[in-house]
Amino acid sequence: MVRRVAAGVAGIILLLVVLFGFKSCFDSREEQAFKDYVAEVRALVDESDRQGDSLFGLLGDPGAAGSEVEVENQLNAFRNEAQQFVERAQDIDHPDQLDGAHASLIQVLRFRSDGVSNVADLVPVVLTDQGDQAENVDGIAGSMQSLLASDVIFSQRFAPALRKELQKQELREAPIESQYLKDIEFLQPDVVADRIAGKGGGERADGDAAPGLHGNGIGAVTLAGQTLAPGASTNITLGEELEFDVQVTNSGENTETDVPVKVTVGEGGDAINLEGVLDEIAAGETKSVQIPLSEEPPTGQNVPITIEIEAVPGEDMTENNQGEFTAIFTR
Repeated sequence: MVRRVAAGVAGIILLLVVLFGFKSCFDSREEQAFKDYVAEVRALVDESDRQGDSLFGLLGDPGAAGSEVEVENQLNAFRNEAQQFVERAQDIDHPDQLDGAHASLIQVLRFRSDGVSNVADLVPVVLTDQGDQAENVDGIAGSMQSLLASDVIFSQRFAPALRKELQKQELREAPIESQYLKDIEFLQPDVVADRIAGKGGGERADGDAAPGLHGNGIGAVTLAGQTLAPGASTNITLGEELEFDVQVTNSGENTETDVPVKVTVGEGGDAINLEGVLDEIAAGETKSVQIPLSEEPPTGQNVPITIEIEAVPGEDMTENNQGEFTAIFTR
């Protein structure tokens, strides 16, 4: 009887040892599966991010990349690579617990592939000035929404889901981070037009205006703190360091740079000619330029003052580029 009991106990112990060993082996394999998945995803995401660096480096200065054909070839290479990222992600083995997270990862890379593909289609068209430029520029800016969506899905869905499962497995893996859209300003069509279709100031490298509306207008004009008004004469007391403050409003759709603002005090051969330059003004923005009154004008009489904002490339309506005022200067 004792022997039978001992044999039974020994059998139970042996079974427990086998079950425990099996479980340990299973747990070890599952843990390794999570670690392998994280390593593969990290490598893939790092490659995707590096492509983002290269793509936005190219978009920021296409002229530095070579000819238009060379730019197109690089973009097509990015397109093919982005599609390969999707296919590689689809082939990655993953634990069943990561089904949802992995589906989000594939969605991230598909958004990137779609955005890069659209950019590769439209940038060469813009660079060669074909078709409806404004529409093509809007299309490039719209493609950036796909890249932005990929970053949002990664940070808000994939990364949290992966982190949650890793915590359940009590695995301390370094978090995976990713950001493909390197310059959020590319979401704005005027920035796309300025950086891809032109070289600053909304002007293309060939001297033509970038796509979209262009135009500046005069806002308020003050001298020595006194606001000048058309059709009225303003009394100005002469003193040291008098300067004009001229407001400029960009009513177009492009950022303009190096905008000359000219001031003429008096008329004829005795006129005082002054000039200031507005370094940069974004679409819809109002900025001021200060222009010192470097010479003393006639006193005790009505002196005409003309303010003119020089037209920028592509500006068709210039009626609001000039203002005429009158001032009486006294000591």
